[in-house]
Amino acid sequence: MSAAQPVCVLIGALGGEGGGVLASWITGAALAQGLPVQSTSIPGVAQRTGATAYYIEIYPRPAAELAGKEPVFALFPNPGTVDIVVASELLEAARAMERGFVTPDRTTLIGSTHRIYAVAEKSVPSDGRFDATRAHAAAAELSKRAVLSDFAKLARDHDTSLNATLLGAIAGTGILPIGDDGFEAAIQAFGKARDANLRGFKAGIELVRGTRPPAPATAETKRPSPRTPVAKDLIDGATAYPRSMAATVHEALARLVDFQDRRYAQSYLDRLDRVIKAERDLQGEAFQFHLSGEVARQLAVWMSFEDVIRVADLKTRPDRLARIRDEVGAAPGQRLMLTEFLKPGVEEWCGLLPGIIGRPLFGMFARRNLTERFNIGIRVRTSGILGFTSLYLLARLRFWRRHSMRFHDEQQAIEAWLDMVCDALRQDYRFALEIVALAALRKGYGETRRRGVDKSDRIVEALVRPGLSHGQVAAPAAAEAMRAVREAAMADADDTVFDRLLEGFAAAAANAPAGQAAQ
Repeated sequence: MSAAQPVCVLIGALGGEGGGVLASWITGAALAQGLPVQSTSIPGVAQRTGATAYYIEIYPRPAAELAGKEPVFALFPNPGTVDIVVASELLEAARAMERGFVTPDRTTLIGSTHRIYAVAEKSVPSDGRFDATRAHAAAAELSKRAVLSDFAKLARDHDTSLNATLLGAIAGTGILPIGDDGFEAAIQAFGKARDANLRGFKAGIELVRGTRPPAPATAETKRPSPRTPVAKDLIDGATAYPRSMAATVHEALARLVDFQDRRYAQSYLDRLDRVIKAERDLQGEAFQFHLSGEVARQLAVWMSFEDVIRVADLKTRPDRLARIRDEVGAAPGQRLMLTEFLKPGVEEWCGLLPGIIGRPLFGMFARRNLTERFNIGIRVRTSGILGFTSLYLLARLRFWRRHSMRFHDEQQAIEAWLDMVCDALRQDYRFALEIVALAALRKGYGETRRRGVDKSDRIVEALVRPGLSHGQVAAPAAAEAMRAVREAAMADADDTVFDRLLEGFAAAAANAPAGQAAQ
């Protein structure tokens, strides 16, 4: 036994998910059984809430049997030497695999499959989410055994913490030289939330060993729906659309009534019907609602744009506050300090004013290059009366939205977009689809929205208008150019590729004779 090697455990956890407590439970259980153990923590970069790696080495023989000798432990994990990798979130599991800590001859990978999206995933205009299927495929290939499940949901179902269910999963593998009772004793010794942690620990064990208990009835309906009731005639209008669109239209109507009012939701149907008619006139009996379905989705998002009124409304909703209390584990009656970080700029505040005032005021700031200088972040403590009341009153300005410069500008832009879609339908179907997809750039808030709108406007001027004016021959080439440029606009972090592509295609379109495609 003199050649026994330490059992190595690597834990990757985000801030607030109890990674430190999980490491303490493991080391505490090992020490209680007289096993030599060493634990180190390695702080990471705060991409979401701060990721920290905890590394533990446990010698499998009690110190009393070593005749005074002490094992030599490593401070950091090395690829190929880790027995258990624990990830509190799927991207953390992917990072461990990418760094070589998961190997097929040795490593058991335990990972929760829920997601907390990184800044890089949320900052791109398109869907920047990490492809979860890649992580699952890599886990199956790279690990000796993969235990991937939504341990966060398991914790919620049993009203406990994520780290407790993960500890149960570790115990369930049987790899560590510690019995279930040793881990239970460590939880008891920790002293906090003993019953809940023991409940989560047992749920994790039973999941790994194939005897997962039924989830207790913790009704998902305990949080009130944020949606405003939709009038019956609007619901009937949604069901009149084909099945492929009805669900989207119904959700859109609920969203727009919630955003503004019933009249605004009706205008959504009127706009959508206009596009459906244009597509039906083009395709006749072969009409499949494909383009109209895309318009239905993009139009709903665009019409419920995020202004300061909307942001204040979402931040003060009772269901959001209840969700935050649940996430942080606040007890009933326990005071929760909640501070919101907001950064509305000159454009956002001017957008609340009528155009006759807001437009010249914003122009004055822009001419003097003061728009960024006054883009100052503010902190509002919504757990206090003053902070909550200020945002609550701002959210109640929904009636004023129709009189604001931002609302007027958005409606004009939407109508211009729909005009281009209908015009393009008469030239080339793919060209029209690409114009529809441009709406994805015009969403978000603050700097993200400004960059997206600027890119969209540049694409319209450089490719859409020349494509429409050059006729049916130019439209297919314009569609191909738009697809390449739009994809670059959505994926390019610093706009380098986008700028280069747009300049090249724009030059070709400008030099092409009328009626010919830009190559």
